[in-house]
Amino acid sequence: MTKHRNVIVHIATSADGYIARTDGDLEWLTSRPAPEGFYGMNAFMRSVDTKVLGRKTYEAGLRMGARFDSKSRYIVFSRQAAPVDAPPGVEFVSEAIGPFVSRLRAQPGKDIWLMGGGDIIASFLDEQAIDEFVISVAPVFIGDGIPLIARRHRHVPLDLHSIERFEDGVVQLHYHFLNQP
Repeated sequence: MTKHRNVIVHIATSADGYIARTDGDLEWLTSRPAPEGFYGMNAFMRSVDTKVLGRKTYEAGLRMGARFDSKSRYIVFSRQAAPVDAPPGVEFVSEAIGPFVSRLRAQPGKDIWLMGGGDIIASFLDEQAIDEFVISVAPVFIGDGIPLIARRHRHVPLDLHSIERFEDGVVQLHYHFLNQP
């Protein structure tokens, strides 16, 4: 029997729940000196082989110099056609999230990292296509920005799996998503 591939949101937020400033700026986060092991990110990266991104996150990554290598599979959800200059190995999809994630989970491989902004996280959450959240909360209020999850009316119970506190004040919360029938 093959292992169930989990879809995991592994992300950082400000203490007031924003993943970036309104203009996408991350200086409040990236200017912090990270501890050895980068908040467990190095180990997490070894546990995933597929990265799912929203179009905005993909484009922001390109602007910031991200490299899309052949070691991972990159899937970009977008309502627009794939650009002609997309790096090799980057797939663009526009189909419904639920059926796509079901097929992706059925394929052999490691876990799946859902990277992206509040819109794609909300869309996956609404389709019950997330298994876990790992949220690193930075000890800073930024006052306004892009929320962790786009605002919609919902009630989603989570099961706290673990809490880790780092010397610099970052707290990492690991939740399992309680799938609802």
